[in-house]
Formats: sequence, structure tokens, C-alpha cells
Amino acid sequence: MKSKPRVVVGMSGGVDSSLAASILVEQGYEVIGLFMRNWNDDSVILENECPWIDDANDAMAIAAQLGIAFQVVDLSAQYKTRIVDYMLREYEAGRTPNPDILCNREIKFDLFLQLALEMKADFIATGHYVRKEITKVNGQEIYHLLVGIDQNKDQSYFLCQLDQAQLSKALFPIGQLTKSQVRAEAAARNLLTAGKKDSQGLCFIGKVKLPVFLQQQLNPKEGKVILVNSEDAIYDLPKETLSEISQPYDYNLAKGKIIGTHNGAHFYTIGQRKGLGIGGFQEPLFILEKNTEKNLIFVGSSELHRGLYRHGLKIMPQDIHWVNESKKLNIGQGRDYLVRIRYRQELVPANLSMREEGLYMIFESPMKAIAQGQFAVWYEGEELIGSGVIS
Repeated sequence: MKSKPRVVVGMSGGVDSSLAASILVEQGYEVIGLFMRNWNDDSVILENECPWIDDANDAMAIAAQLGIAFQVVDLSAQYKTRIVDYMLREYEAGRTPNPDILCNREIKFDLFLQLALEMKADFIATGHYVRKEITKVNGQEIYHLLVGIDQNKDQSYFLCQLDQAQLSKALFPIGQLTKSQVRAEAAARNLLTAGKKDSQGLCFIGKVKLPVFLQQQLNPKEGKVILVNSEDAIYDLPKETLSEISQPYDYNLAKGKIIGTHNGAHFYTIGQRKGLGIGGFQEPLFILEKNTEKNLIFVGSSELHRGLYRHGLKIMPQDIHWVNESKKLNIGQGRDYLVRIRYRQELVPANLSMREEGLYMIFESPMKAIAQGQFAVWYEGEELIGSGVIS
């Protein structure tokens, strides 16, 4: 019989997961540290170093400092299949996936969770800036995913695809702390990673920026860049009907002027400003729409271009996910929520309406740069209720 509950901590070698492990040790858990190696192709790394080795060594040093067991597990093959290959297919199809959300859904709270359960763990823990609460409804436990106390570091958006079973096994020891408090607490415990900088780049590779990775993995294909004029103000933008919400604007060659070329429509995303390499305009160019079949990119001058804005979006039935299933909308029902369509975006009011053909999200004011393939997430107060892939 185990004398105390066992928890496996996903240790990345950073300060957040280091402090999470330390807190759990202090709370009396039997803690095991697990480092996941997620990528094995060093040819895509920006610098002449092996970040995963450095991070693994840091995680191992923290485990030794805390006196806990530690393992390294190679999940690179599963990462490539579940995350990287999917991401590349989505970009080639003209959509904009979010690898960090997939990473959490498919790896940290699926494969990693299964490994932990095989190790007879009661829980897994991560260094995410989120909180979990438990309530009971008719004797059944409901797990609530809440935003982190630090609004600048809240990572609930990245966990928007978790379900009740996954949340039941998850612990988030630093969700009640701000980033400055995390560093201060780590320093007070003399943790070796207290002053380590936060990692930058893709969740599964390290020091690689997404555009660079895509250029390395996808074939270039020269196409036309077409400028679309807009004489209309945003506030004059007519509201779309429900059937029009998920349809791209009907841009074509006849409605614009060819102003340059690009190296592949699949390398770009809606709302993107940098990377086109086309100058000579008083205001910056923004990508309004792209057509990967015809390899065309449509751009507009000024971030106030009406083509950047939509009143709503649609999520197909198979792509709707409820973190809190007790809040699930039935067909014909509607409800007001606070919504974000990308990480760090401010929450905005929207009405969600469930129909047989999918979930419609109608915003109070037009939203900028809605990209297919990204995740829309809705909240009720501090609780993340559900999410879905924008169609």
C-alpha cells in the first residue's frame, strides 16, 4: 500500500515545473519527475546547441536537488505523428493550427498521462498557470478549469481541449501564483532554475520560430499577391447571415491588383503583417484571405481594412469540445459568453448559438483576423467552458 499519493510531474527544465515539483514535495506527495524528449531532428534548431539536452540536464539537477526520482522518456515519434504531421497538413490546406493546444491534448494529457498511470500514479502535474476546482452535482464531481491568477501568464487557452477525465488526474501547483512570485519562491528554495529565462519557440522543438520551421518542412511555390481596396469603414460592415459566417470573402483577380509574389500561400496566415517583403505603401499590408488551391494571397493596406474583420465564426459539430459538459448547449439553445480566438487576446462578448450544422459565435463588435484552424475558446467568469476549431 502506498503511504502517500504519487504524482508524476512533467519537468521541462524551466522554473515553472521546477517549483511545481518542489511544492508537491512540500505538500507530502510522492513525486516523480519525468522529462519528455519531443524532437530528434537537430537540423532545424536555430543555434548550434541541443536545447533538449540542456533542459533535460536542468530538470535532472532539480530532481536531484529535491531528492525525487527522475526519468527521461522519448516521445519524438508520437510527436511527429500526432503534432508535427498534422500541423503541416493543416498549413498545406490553408488553415492555421495551434501546435501548443495539440501538444497538451495529445501528448501531455494523453501519452504522458498514460505513462504516469502505468507508473501507478494518482495524478500528473504541470507548471501551467491555471487552476482547477471541484464541485459536486447530484453526487457527481465536476472539474472546473479556471484561469491562472496572473492574467499576463494565464495558460488556460492552451488547455482548452482537456476533458473531465484528464482534469480529474491533473494538478496545477503554481496556478495561484504570479510569475514574479514563482521566481521569488524558486529563489527562496534555492532552486537552480530560479533565474532561468523562459523558453521561446515551438512547444515541441525549442529554439525555432514557426515561420522558419515551415520553410524547412514545406515546399515553396511562387504565387501572386493581390491588393484588395476597401472604401468602407469597419462600423459600416454589414452583418453576415449564419450561412455566410464561415465562408471566405469572394476575392478574385478581377477585384484586385497584382502587386508582387510570395513563396507559398501555405506559409502565411490571416491577419499576418510581416514576411511579405513588399514595400512602397503608406500603411502596412495585412493578409485578408488566402487560397491555397490557386496559391493566391489577398492583402489590404491598413489594419482598418474591412476585409480583416468578421462579425462571427462557425465551428463544425465534430470540432466542438466542452470542458465543462454540464454547460453544454443543446440544438436550438444559445448563451452569452466571453470569448477569445487567439492566445493573449482580450476576452470579448459573444453569443453562442447551437444549430444542427454547428456552433455559431456572433460577436458584439467585428473581430479582426479570424483564421480557420485556430481555436475559439469561451469562458463564463473565470472558468473555461469549451472550445472549438474555427471552420
